[in-house]
Amino acid sequence: MAETKSMFREVLPKQGQLYVEDITTMVLCKPRLLPLKSLTLEKLEKMQQAAQDTIRQQEMTEKEQRQVTH
Repeated sequence: MAETKSMFREVLPKQGQLYVEDITTMVLCKPRLLPLKSLTLEKLEKMQQAAQDTIRQQEMTEKEQRQVTH
């Protein structure tokens, strides 16, 4: 483990007892809002929806042309 230099240096007593208290506590951080869908996924869905709409329109016009000719 690499040691990093800090502005505080460790001082250990030469006489007496050394007492160390190590308590783990919860640290709260800012909540992060994550999008349910990414922007690229939304763009892909829009492109797919547009393609499906154009296919439906083409099918409808083909059906209408068939009905007119029969």
